[in-house]
Amino acid sequence: MAYWLFKSEPNTWSWQNQLDKGDAGEGWDGVRNYQASNNMKAMEIGDLGFFYHSVNEKQIVGIVDVIERYHPDPTDASGRFGMVTVRAVKTVTRPVTLAEMKAEPALEDFALIRQSRLSVVPVNEAQWQLIMQMAETAL
Repeated sequence: MAYWLFKSEPNTWSWQNQLDKGDAGEGWDGVRNYQASNNMKAMEIGDLGFFYHSVNEKQIVGIVDVIERYHPDPTDASGRFGMVTVRAVKTVTRPVTLAEMKAEPALEDFALIRQSRLSVVPVNEAQWQLIMQMAETAL
């Protein structure tokens, strides 16, 4: 199993929107960066991801799982980009802010911090476990 982080502007697609989709989940569409797209191409069904509210909130608010592998993104007229489908798994007990993650030395190599503009980034297992502790959340 691999771990990921999905960034979304809450005024465009919020954690509540994701929760409202239930077991059907929602396609993570609109990604137009090749590196982020390649990250999604590497995803497998059952992979887990943090759901991160960007812009003003800048915090992890939930956990999703991948329920459909990379497939065409109907919002991309060029046909170059695809998407995965994710489903809400759990709201974190305590949101973890970007400032908290930046203050944690063990997360200095975290892709969210190093490549802050990417909308989909990998999370290694040690980072995942630490952030889960910071979020006071267990699965």
